[in-house]
Amino acid sequence: MSSASIDQFIAALPKVELHVHLEGSMQPPLLLALAEKHAVAGFSRSLREIREWYEYRDFPHFLDVYRRAVEVLRDEEDFAALAFDTARNLAAQNVRYAEVHFSLSDHLLRDIPAPVVFAGIEHGRKRAERESGIRIRWIPDFAGDYGAEAGERTLDAVLAHGPQTVLGFGVGGLEVERDQFREVFARARAAGLHSLPHAGETRGPDRVWSAIRALGAERIGHGIGSVADAELIAHLRDTQLPVDVSPTSNLRTGAVRALTQESSGAPWQSRGTEHPLPWMLEEGLLVTLNSDDPPMFGTDLNGEYRAAHRMGLDRAALTRLARNGVRASFLPERDKTALLAEIDAVDPRQSQR
Repeated sequence: MSSASIDQFIAALPKVELHVHLEGSMQPPLLLALAEKHAVAGFSRSLREIREWYEYRDFPHFLDVYRRAVEVLRDEEDFAALAFDTARNLAAQNVRYAEVHFSLSDHLLRDIPAPVVFAGIEHGRKRAERESGIRIRWIPDFAGDYGAEAGERTLDAVLAHGPQTVLGFGVGGLEVERDQFREVFARARAAGLHSLPHAGETRGPDRVWSAIRALGAERIGHGIGSVADAELIAHLRDTQLPVDVSPTSNLRTGAVRALTQESSGAPWQSRGTEHPLPWMLEEGLLVTLNSDDPPMFGTDLNGEYRAAHRMGLDRAALTRLARNGVRASFLPERDKTALLAEIDAVDPRQSQR
């Protein structure tokens, strides 16, 4: 299939996005506009320099840049603009539904009141849904390296002020031991929130096991560290616990060395790729494809599908990824059935998968 044909096919696929961060979706023009609005010192006035700033030595350096960028978000209008812009960009890629993480702990740490954050993102969400038809749901999270107390404070704010569109609770940041968050996630689950932690992004299978056993994870954010443990891979396959994978993110933060470089050694590298996505899909895992922090990594969801194609995934496998996203989402079953039918209409050969 020609590059033009595969691009057209990807654009035509109805999609969901299950692992994308609101703050990490801030486009450089909006970042610069908000920095100027609030006279935030230290920001370049050049889009070129912002893009150069988005070059990372490693994952901790990426977190430093991310948390610095968050500082430009100050009032309800800022959060509304970001939510609207993010949803509009997703809709332009034929994304019909998205479950969006946002770093509530970072805003609370800066003394931004939770009602300001929630009011802003809801205003932007409603406007985007009216104008484009996309549906957005929220996953507030906290940074694990801020400690369990930050998790409790974040959950308190969610339970006190969160709208009905909040469906889950997550933990990200530096990938510290997850067992310490057992109690806050138990409290979140008891309140009806889905458990959606990051795990296995920069660390190994022990973090994924911890997310499953201690946090009751219902999806794993990233999860590529799982591939080092055959027992864990078998568990993920048997339970069909979804794993949200973001290849370009893993490349840009240094979690993998390359996406398509020929290599040998580990089982997934027999497919000629450093990244385990093709192997995980072949192993029968319920893998979804996601963009994580798109402008910060120079990608978007359509770009991730193109990257997956360059990693050796054919049209059938890309369709399977789109279907997996629907299956792993928290859409009502009736809506899942309707969206799966739309995907099958684009590639009818996959309708029986």
